[in-house]
Order: sequence, then structure tokens, then C-alpha cells
Amino acid sequence: MGGSALTADIPVPMKEATPEEQIPITYVPARNTLFLALALGFAEVEGAQDIFLGINAVDYSGYPDCRPEFVTAFENLARLATKAGVEGAQFRVHTPLAGLSKAQIIHRGLALGVDYSMTHSCYAPSACGLACAQCESCRLRKRGFFQAGVADPTRYQK
Repeated sequence: MGGSALTADIPVPMKEATPEEQIPITYVPARNTLFLALALGFAEVEGAQDIFLGINAVDYSGYPDCRPEFVTAFENLARLATKAGVEGAQFRVHTPLAGLSKAQIIHRGLALGVDYSMTHSCYAPSACGLACAQCESCRLRKRGFFQAGVADPTRYQK
């Protein structure tokens, strides 16, 4: 994959995108389409009809493959593009985080036992894995922990 600040030698912006901006340079072309296509193939083989995707439409940064319209279109594609779908299977893409704020996601994760110190969301981590604290993803994460009233355990660069 290329064409993105996350997959190519393109600088990661160190500011938050504004609503007026177009799709940000951190968009990875067709990433969620590819993930869903792989999941659909596995689901069909296993006889499953439920696929789960961890997208977030509230803070989605303008990524087109995080919108509800995309999910609906993929469900339609799944019915047309698979043997199981043609034979009547009703594939459903569940997006349990889509309508939640970052603070709500953090609370949900804590209720499920997520150890957030083992995670980061950084677009530009250091070579040893420390989050940059300045990219849009880090800023959204920090704000989410603040709004959740939870200490942020993320290891940030100094």
C-alpha cells in the first residue's frame, strides 16, 4: 500500500484536520475495504454472516471508508459478490464503536478489561514505539482520555 503518510515516505501532519479539509493524507487507500474483503472471505468459508469492524464515525478524520454509507454499500456488495450471498445469506457488518465518542470507547474498553498501556494510536511513533503526542491521532486519543476522566497510560516521546 502507498499513497498515504501512514504507508509511504510522506510526512505525517502534526496538526488536527479541520472540517474544511479534504480527505487527509493519513488516509490509507481502500484499507477497510481490504480488511472487510478478507473478513468476508473467511466468513463465507466458516458459514458466518456477522463481520465486526472497529471504525469510528464520530472522530473518523474524514476517511471515506469509516462512514455508515460505506458499511451499507459493503453489505450490499457481500450479497452480490459471494456464493452465500447469492444463495440468500444476509451478511451484516457490525460497527459497535461507530457512534461512540473517544471517551465512550475508552470507558467501554476499560469495562472489557483493555490494558490501554499496551496500545497506542500514533501515526508517527518513534523507532522504539513511543507515541509522538502531536499527530492528529495522538491528540484525539489524549483528548479522549481527558474527557473520559481517565489517566492516559500512553508512553509518549518527551
